[in-house]
Amino acid sequence: MSTTHWFFLIGMLMLARGLAASTLARLPVTSAIIYLGVGLVLGPAGFHVFSFDPIGQSHLLETLTEIAVLVSLFSAGVKMPVPIRWPRWVPALRLAWVSMTISVALVAAFAYYVLGLPVGAGILLGAILAPTDPVLATDVQVRHPDDRDELRFTLTCEAGMNDGSAFPFVMLGLGLLGVHELGDFGLHWFAVEVIWATFGAILIGALGGYVVGRLGWMLRGREPKHEVLDDLVGLGLIAVVYAVTVECMAWGFLAVFAAGVALRHTELTASGAHKDRQGLLVPDEPPAGPAGQTQAPLSVSSESLVFKEHIERLSELTLVLLLGGMLTIQTWTWQTVLTALFLFVVARPLSVYLGLLGCGRSPRVTSMIAWFGVRGIGSLYYLMYAINHDLPSGLASQLSQITIAVIMLSILAHGLSVKPILDRFWRRRRNNPG
Repeated sequence: MSTTHWFFLIGMLMLARGLAASTLARLPVTSAIIYLGVGLVLGPAGFHVFSFDPIGQSHLLETLTEIAVLVSLFSAGVKMPVPIRWPRWVPALRLAWVSMTISVALVAAFAYYVLGLPVGAGILLGAILAPTDPVLATDVQVRHPDDRDELRFTLTCEAGMNDGSAFPFVMLGLGLLGVHELGDFGLHWFAVEVIWATFGAILIGALGGYVVGRLGWMLRGREPKHEVLDDLVGLGLIAVVYAVTVECMAWGFLAVFAAGVALRHTELTASGAHKDRQGLLVPDEPPAGPAGQTQAPLSVSSESLVFKEHIERLSELTLVLLLGGMLTIQTWTWQTVLTALFLFVVARPLSVYLGLLGCGRSPRVTSMIAWFGVRGIGSLYYLMYAINHDLPSGLASQLSQITIAVIMLSILAHGLSVKPILDRFWRRRRNNPG
């Protein structure tokens, strides 16, 4: 396809998505399924109008997925209820670290004993497939900064953190394959890529969010009034925090999520927000504007959020469309399908139930969390990252086929079930709050 044809195809999908927003919202499927369907019809599995080679275009695809995940993580961060209260965040923290580790171990064991992959490749596959996706899972995530729902909060917070917690396992897998230095007895890996890269990322991200939050609020409070371009400030914060964190050998994804949380917390604190009955900060009543109209105080976190959600939608459309162009008949083997089934039916539920033991979550909520572990753009990024860091070509091809098939089946399985299951869940909750 020529560049002109790409403009036409993506433009038509954007027009259709924008004009038919209300109609699509009433359908029992997600928009990602529609984009995937178009990609399948026009891709190698259909009329072969276009195709996309993930290995040949790995550098381009890594950049596209990197941008999509960064914007989505920041958006998730600024929607987190603040302040951080330990009892509320413990389940998400355990999902992002304990459940993540268990899931990687289960997939690695499956890959070694069933698929016949080397141990390093199995750990790498587990790290690629274990993280839940912050881009494609918007239907089950926090919808706005004041959303108090327990299920959506836990899933959003997990997705925001486990894109950082998966990175040590990616590097461990690459190290066991001989393309990354782990150090004697893995000490370098543990000290730098587990301890420093994790806590350093949180520190850098939180500091960046705090500084920008204070600076933005200070400039707005000056006389004469100072205009702040929130969209550019938000994007600039993402870029600077990510670049500084990566240069410091820490996990940039985790830092960007932490920056979003810190920015939101700093702006609410500076505005004099009060705590509600749950102890969470909520903005005060907006001040009166001209002619008695209320005028909500501006903040970088809230004002830039709509723009970033638009970028998320465009990223979802483009990348899922390209995913359809990656799928061929050869993708469907017993290994790819069996891996997806093992992940959805065994690894994800078992890791969630073990990770949340003793957290006090109701069985109904735990079951929902166990099912809605959507895989998507984040997994695609980790795959491209591994390929671009000298993953052997044979393994690159095998892991690509498995990852693409798992993502597609996740889009279908979770996209078809999310609205019916959530509607039933909310209905039962209203009828039986306990």
